[in-house]
Amino acid sequence: MEYVLIIHEVADYDAWKAIFDQAAGIRKEAGEQSYQVLKYENDANKIVHFSVWNSLENAKAFFESPKLVQIRKEAGVKSPDFIYLKELEKGIL
Repeated sequence: MEYVLIIHEVADYDAWKAIFDQAAGIRKEAGEQSYQVLKYENDANKIVHFSVWNSLENAKAFFESPKLVQIRKEAGVKSPDFIYLKELEKGIL
């Protein structure tokens, strides 16, 4: 499995979430298979987006595209950190 972990601050969670939800179709088309949205315990505007992708190449092409740069700007995203990950092991305890 291949994953993307994005950590960023947003100006307003509700405004960001509306745009995030509107982009579901283009995320799926680009190769995102599933996602989780998490927030920092003490900061509702510090967001973690953790997603599964069909390939890291597709994820990088999507997140680095000019279209996504514009969408992030409109959504009030501040300085996102992208971490591209390949699964080594998975288990249930």
